[in-house]
Amino acid sequence: MPVTVDIQGHTMPFSAQTPPADSPSHLQPSRACAHRLSRRTLLKGVSGLAAASVIGGGAVVAGAAPAQAALTVAEHEDHGRMQYYKLATSSIGWLPRVNVLLPDGYDTSRRYPVLFLLHGGGENYSTFDTKYDIRNHTAGRDLIVVMPDGGAAGWYCDPESSNVGPRNWETFHIKELLPWVDATFATTGQASRRAISGFSMGGFGALKYAAKYPELFASVSSHSGPADLRIQDGAVVHWANFTAGATDLKGGTIYGIPWDQARVSADNPVEHVESYRGKRVFLVCGTDSDRYESIVLPSQQSFEKALDGAGIGYERYEDTGAHIVRWGRIQQDIDSLLNHFAKGA
Repeated sequence: MPVTVDIQGHTMPFSAQTPPADSPSHLQPSRACAHRLSRRTLLKGVSGLAAASVIGGGAVVAGAAPAQAALTVAEHEDHGRMQYYKLATSSIGWLPRVNVLLPDGYDTSRRYPVLFLLHGGGENYSTFDTKYDIRNHTAGRDLIVVMPDGGAAGWYCDPESSNVGPRNWETFHIKELLPWVDATFATTGQASRRAISGFSMGGFGALKYAAKYPELFASVSSHSGPADLRIQDGAVVHWANFTAGATDLKGGTIYGIPWDQARVSADNPVEHVESYRGKRVFLVCGTDSDRYESIVLPSQQSFEKALDGAGIGYERYEDTGAHIVRWGRIQQDIDSLLNHFAKGA
C-alpha cells in the first residue's frame, strides 16, 4: 500500500492525518494556530515571514516555468482501480505523488472523461481516498479521477519565492501532469470532457486553473474554496502567504511582500469571469461564521455577483455548517458533470 509521508519524511505542521469529519482544519496555518485567525494575526505573521526572508537570504525567485519538462515515473503501485505514482519533475523539489482512480471495468479501447480533484490545505494526494471514500462515490461511473499532490500549502501556484527549492505546483499540474495523464490513460484528450474540482485550497485551485487555462476545462467546481483573493482587504492573499511561508516555502511567499499585484490579479477568479463563460460552474459553501467560511462565503458571494453581472450561468449552494467536505454535494457534482458531458454541452 502507498505510504503517506510529508515532503521531508517528518510530521506535517498541517494535519495530513484524518481529523474528525466536522473539523475545519483544511486551510489553517498550523495546529499551533488553533485560535481564530483575524486579519491582524495574519498580517503580523506575514510581516515576520518577510523579515525572515530578508534575514535568511538566498530565496529562489520563481521565474518562468520549465518548458514542457518531461515527467519520469519513480514509483508505481497497482491497486486495481487505484493507481499510485510517484513522479520526478524539475518543477518540484521532491517527488510529488498522484492517485489515479480508474472506472470499474476500465477498458483501454474506450475513452473516458477526466476529473482532476484537488485536495485542501494540510492534505495530500491520498486524502480523497483515505478520508473521503472517493472509490465508493465513483463506483459504477465512467470517469477517471486524478488526485495529485499540491503541497500542504502550495495554493496551486508557482510561488513568488521559495527557500526550499522549486515548488512550482501550477507548472507541474498544467504543463506536465495533465498531458502525462492523457498520454498514459484512456482519456478523450478533449477539454470538452475534462473537469476540475477541489475542496478549500483545492477549490480555489480549481477556479484559478479554469480561469487561467479556459481552453483546458469544460467544468469547474469549488467546494468551500475562496473565489475572491481581495475580499476583506486581501484576507486570502495574506492567508496564502502566511501558510505557505510557515510551512512549504520556509519563509518564501506565494504573492510576495509587498504583494505582486499583477500576480494576485492573474490568479484571482473574480477578476476573470469571462473565462467561465460556456463552462459548467458548481459552487458550494457552508454558512457557519467559523474562521474559514467567514472568508470563503463572502468571497463566493462576490464571485456570484460577478457571474450574474456577466450573465454567466452557474449552480451555487449555501449549506448550513462549517468548512467541511459535503459528500452529498460532491456526489451531486460528479453526477451533474457526467450528465453535462453526456449531453455534449
